[in-house]
Amino acid sequence: MIRGSCLCGAIGIEIDEPLEHAAEACHCRQCRKQTGHYYVGINVRRSALRIAGEEQVHWFQSSEQVQRGFCGHCGSTLFWKPSIAGYEWTSVALGCLDSTAELKIAKHIYVADKGSYYQIDDGAPQSAGA
Repeated sequence: MIRGSCLCGAIGIEIDEPLEHAAEACHCRQCRKQTGHYYVGINVRRSALRIAGEEQVHWFQSSEQVQRGFCGHCGSTLFWKPSIAGYEWTSVALGCLDSTAELKIAKHIYVADKGSYYQIDDGAPQSAGA
């Protein structure tokens, strides 16, 4: 079981293991603006994700296709999910998880949009788009 929470603790997260996906880092402009740097998350099957305090999660529709979830009290970035009916996955921000020792960034996406103030040098594959 992987556990996490927002900064203030109003929202708790539990994820059943094993995870089916690897972590991805998204450097697109929207993710950078939402997080203040870039977003690193892992897609979790919704049936494997439990959220305590779910009423505190606020969803922002950042485009026609995407919603971004955050704590309505402390503002912590928590989730990213497509607004597609029947889509079974929610991306959970690695920064809100208590233990990520086994999780490593497997790829970087939208690196063409990355900020000029940092370098990507961890050796993980990079893609200009998705």
